[in-house]
Amino acid sequence: MAIAWNDMTARNKREARFAAWRSPKGPDGKEFQFPSPEAKAAYQASVDRFIDALKLEKTPERVPIFPLGTFMQTHVYGVKPKECLYDYEKLFSTHVRFLKDYKPDYYASPSFVGSGRVYDILDLKVYKWAGHGISEMSGYQCVEGEYMKAEDYPALLDDPSDFWLRTWMPRAFGALAPLANLTPFPFIWEIVGVTGCMIPFGIPPVQEALQKMIEAGNEAMTWIKHVVGFDLQAWALGHPTLIGGAAKAPYDMLADTLRGTRGIMLDLYRQPEMVIKAMERLTPLYITQGVGMASMAGNPMVFIPLHKGADGFLSDEQFARFYWPTLKALLLGLIAEGCVPFLFCEGSYDSRLKYLRELPRGTTFWLFDRTDMGAVKKQLGDTICIGGNLSSGLLLTGTPDQVRKECRRLIDTAGKGGGYVMSNGTGMDEGNAENLHAMIDFTREYGVYR
Repeated sequence: MAIAWNDMTARNKREARFAAWRSPKGPDGKEFQFPSPEAKAAYQASVDRFIDALKLEKTPERVPIFPLGTFMQTHVYGVKPKECLYDYEKLFSTHVRFLKDYKPDYYASPSFVGSGRVYDILDLKVYKWAGHGISEMSGYQCVEGEYMKAEDYPALLDDPSDFWLRTWMPRAFGALAPLANLTPFPFIWEIVGVTGCMIPFGIPPVQEALQKMIEAGNEAMTWIKHVVGFDLQAWALGHPTLIGGAAKAPYDMLADTLRGTRGIMLDLYRQPEMVIKAMERLTPLYITQGVGMASMAGNPMVFIPLHKGADGFLSDEQFARFYWPTLKALLLGLIAEGCVPFLFCEGSYDSRLKYLRELPRGTTFWLFDRTDMGAVKKQLGDTICIGGNLSSGLLLTGTPDQVRKECRRLIDTAGKGGGYVMSNGTGMDEGNAENLHAMIDFTREYGVYR
């Protein structure tokens, strides 16, 4: 008799998710048919290679390889970031070409680039993108601001969805500013409240905002067809992805998306308890988001970019009080549902390593940027799967010999005994063809466990 999902242990849930990842399903819900036994074997070998590295239970046959980029994969073919944002066919076909030419174990989905057309329709304020406020050759630039005011904490705590709909979205999207006029949805009850609560939907600016959302939705449907088409092509070539879902550290949600760096720094001193309550309120929402996306993708990996927990942003005392507790709760919540948190540690996390030992062994993957990998391996090599640390600057401007030398150092240091994934430390917007080949080819040859 099959065990109900809610009655399964976290380990059993994870094994079920691993099985689904090894045998992916297409958009029709049926098991994906690989074009050849060789493609299926390559795909499943890459999945198994990562699982072996993650679990720390046995050494994979070699070091897994994961080149991480945003516009890097298209830059090596001369495709501009603006073209990636507006020409879906060019974006996704170029990523297919990258997989054929470079043959990494895993791909970083071009869906992370997003749609410039959707951003235009909604008049997104939180970022500048190629050809919109910055050069056609530039990657994204965050426009920090107080999209949530210091006095907004009670509203966020009371009803996060209502706060997002009627406060944050009108501030973050120019086209959606009229949504601030909507009546809170819980006010719509029985016959008494229905008619009056519909009045805002009759206001022309609100109707225009809703029309913009419909336009954005139609454009997003066009975009997602290309995303799905690319995934199917990547699988057919034997490449899985290491990103199934996504979530965000609760502190970063406040410090990036809502309050901004200046705002959150003031809040830590002026209203620290509100900061903690807000993070605790948000944590279950992002567990649900990560689990939901991973389930929909049939891939257990939940990508979590870490920003303002890096060395220098917070003292150790502040990190212990404000950053780590809700991040740990997020990770444990994902692990309990059989997901694998994939932490992207931008910057240096040298002073944060001791906290990671609190996590269950072999359940998380941490990709490091500038952290001392010797220290990471020594302190955490028996606890977490680690990756990254190949300098993006070296990968872009160094020589192939320098890249091979650094890959050797990382494999000898961080890859000893397994538990390491070769990757660059940041999501790159530019690429050097020779050096990418040096990274991938050398690791494939040298990173073999004997």
